[in-house]
Amino acid sequence: QVQLVESGGGSSVQAGGSLRLACAAFGATYSTNCMGWFRQAPGKEREAVAAIDSDGSIRYKDSVKGRFTISQDNAKNTLYLQMNSLKPEDTAMYYCAADSWAPARLYCSDGRPPRYWGQGTQVTVSS
Repeated sequence: QVQLVESGGGSSVQAGGSLRLACAAFGATYSTNCMGWFRQAPGKEREAVAAIDSDGSIRYKDSVKGRFTISQDNAKNTLYLQMNSLKPEDTAMYYCAADSWAPARLYCSDGRPPRYWGQGTQVTVSS
């Protein structure tokens, strides 16, 4: 089992500002191949934002390319999402997820959602 704990959200940021989310992984982290960030805004479906896998492959949602950067510190078992030039439409609950084998090009999903999920952290961008 893998436990994921997100942090870095919770406070409002103005449009154009920056925020860094972190996701600490605990447990059988050696079993994970892919980690990613997802978000869900009120009344909308959950969507993939970015993913990174053990091969170093990375994929971003088109609307965040050039603004968001996903990275990981394997020594700390922590995944990050640096978010710059934030827009009000980035407002959502952000979730960290991990899977044992699905690749980043599929956002850690392969016909099914990633196996492990965090509890989420709220990102609010004001205009």
